[in-house]
Amino acid sequence: MNKTNILMYRLLLVFLLALLVSCSSDTDYKNRSRATGWKMIGGKGVFSKNYKGKINVQETGPGLVFIEGGTFTMGRVQDDPIGDWNNTPTQHHVMSFYMDETEVTNLMYLEYLDWTKRVFPPSIELYKNIYPSAVPDTMVWRNPLGFNEDMVYNYLRHPAYSEYPVVGVNWLQAVNFCKWRTNRVNELLLEEAGMIPKDARLHIKGDETFDTETYFAAPTLTYGGNDSILHGGKKSKALLELRNDSTLVGAERTQLFVQRKDGLLLPTYRLPTEAEWEYAALGLVGIREYNSFKGRKKYPWNGSYTRSGKRKSKADQLANFKQGQGDYGGIAGWSDDNADITAPVKSYPANDFGLYDMAGNVSEWVADVYRPIIEKDYNDFNYYRGNVFTKPSRNADGTYNVIPLDSIVYDTLPNGNLVPKHFPGELVQVPVGIEETHLRLNFSQSDYRDFKDGDYLSRIQRIQDESTQRPMYNSPRHHILIDSTGAVYTEYDKDNNRRTLIDNQTRVYKGGSWRDREYWLDPAQRRYLPEYMSRDDIGFRCAMSKVGSKMQGKKKRKN
Repeated sequence: MNKTNILMYRLLLVFLLALLVSCSSDTDYKNRSRATGWKMIGGKGVFSKNYKGKINVQETGPGLVFIEGGTFTMGRVQDDPIGDWNNTPTQHHVMSFYMDETEVTNLMYLEYLDWTKRVFPPSIELYKNIYPSAVPDTMVWRNPLGFNEDMVYNYLRHPAYSEYPVVGVNWLQAVNFCKWRTNRVNELLLEEAGMIPKDARLHIKGDETFDTETYFAAPTLTYGGNDSILHGGKKSKALLELRNDSTLVGAERTQLFVQRKDGLLLPTYRLPTEAEWEYAALGLVGIREYNSFKGRKKYPWNGSYTRSGKRKSKADQLANFKQGQGDYGGIAGWSDDNADITAPVKSYPANDFGLYDMAGNVSEWVADVYRPIIEKDYNDFNYYRGNVFTKPSRNADGTYNVIPLDSIVYDTLPNGNLVPKHFPGELVQVPVGIEETHLRLNFSQSDYRDFKDGDYLSRIQRIQDESTQRPMYNSPRHHILIDSTGAVYTEYDKDNNRRTLIDNQTRVYKGGSWRDREYWLDPAQRRYLPEYMSRDDIGFRCAMSKVGSKMQGKKKRKN
């Protein structure tokens, strides 16, 4: 055999060996670590010993529809006859997220009220202010020159209105509803995974409520991880025995609970940001025209008119709004929109995202603090004003602090209402400090609600001298005092130097309502109201962040 043949033989042998190794190895890394080559526990990802599901994508939460993110023109490009100039067109990008298909209905909110009353009975002195703080203000229907008393007593609770959007809910109440919804959804997911007893959630009391973030950080301090699991179920009792096994330490004990890395529990329900709400309302997914992408789509539906042009529904109104002075629904036998006040959800066609009533019916709270200007030059990705960065409070030994049952603290709002700062079982939150902000490039403080409109670092704050500072937004500061006898004393701010109603408690609400004319149906329109106030034409819907891929499920990018 000559040298050439020997060389070719050796090359062929090397090739066959390489092919053999490649065939035998797990090159797709479904069951092995891409970093170390080690085998994974439970398949794709490291799952807990008790929950071994294979979570590849985020599940869609109850009531939600998927909104694929993208670029859009935020703000109107039509004329501004009112002269607000608070929605100048700017191009922004939002990430994919989920949003409620409809507004939160009276029936949905009543479920929240019933749960609150059952778990925190007002008859118990410690809990007496929790339930009243959640009840909508039904007196928003009263009018000095209008007869609406039946609405005051019936709109929220009568079954005839069960599928109507809830109103009279202020921004703070809407946020608390979102927190409650998050915990109830995740509580059910744990039950379905066999981690807590079936139907035990129906019998809990205020001292054993489930909180998602507490469960992740300190599961033994909340229902689902502590002794309250003994409410039933052989499997749960066996699981409790494992959790009480003193021979288990460290990671072994941790894996007896569902963890964030398992992907089982859903992210939080929350109010949508203003950018998310406007993007979702426009529904650009169903149209690819250049003008629509650049912001010239006027309504959640296609076209420049509020009436349908389709043959089967020709001339029907596409939203519930005020037609003209004194005209909320046409004349008898010839109704314009089949409603005079609010209408049941899904009474009008959905937009191209599958969302109902993104124009008309009720306006909706969004998460943002209101400012007349959108800071387009600072950030054009997932725009949001209202960040207050916090972290869970921890003891010196590293353990977490949880709101105890016997120390519920309330805020007294400017209108005299009490609202809990935190609920029992939640983690104690504190502002981020120097440990998190030192030498960071992206943020340097905890509260950014007034960023670039009055904070010292942005240099926009007007400074008289080194010791006196005048913020840009100098709003009235009303006070209310409730003494030990329950007597209420109000004090209105009569300072003539106040220049605006805008402050860090002023929130944005979007969309036209049954009380509004066509002008307000444009998704870019924006108005504001203090977060502790409510109206008979403002409701809300929830949103949820999308984790992982921008696409829904395993959808592949088209080339």
